[in-house]
Amino acid sequence: MSNIPTTADESRFWTIIESAWELVGDESTTLRKALTHRENDDNAYAIDAHLPAFLGHLAALSEELPTEELTALDRVLERKLYNLDRADIHQVTDGSDDGFLYCRGFIVAMGRDFYDAVTTDPEVALSDAECESMCYFFAHLHNGRFGAFPTTGSGISRESFSNPAGWT
Repeated sequence: MSNIPTTADESRFWTIIESAWELVGDESTTLRKALTHRENDDNAYAIDAHLPAFLGHLAALSEELPTEELTALDRVLERKLYNLDRADIHQVTDGSDDGFLYCRGFIVAMGRDFYDAVTTDPEVALSDAECESMCYFFAHLHNGRFGAFPTTGSGISRESFSNPAGWT
């Protein structure tokens, strides 16, 4: 039996993502909202300029978390990436094995609203929009603090093309 994230873990995950974005500022909020609702596609990739600040704030918000919480956040991230591992999403985002993983990292990094929008309608996703650092973010933080990668116990892989249900 696999270890599935709890509702509380998922809530904590999305809260920390949103908290990091709030620290980036209002412009990023506007850009993410436009991206989610597909407003102003001419400026769709402008959010890329804000990703380093987002990741820095996410690291700062996570730096004191104990091993259990970092593992729980990594378990949620792993599950979100796995759920996005679908042919219909790949058709929009494109990308090789690694490239598709990084595209899924971008989708998660944009927050719950964008994630939910893409899982409902893959056409909302962007082609080749990537956030490689997000894919193993909490695992790398855990390794840096505790000298080992977390064991999520999920029985799944975040790697591309590993979700059989997404590729039928």
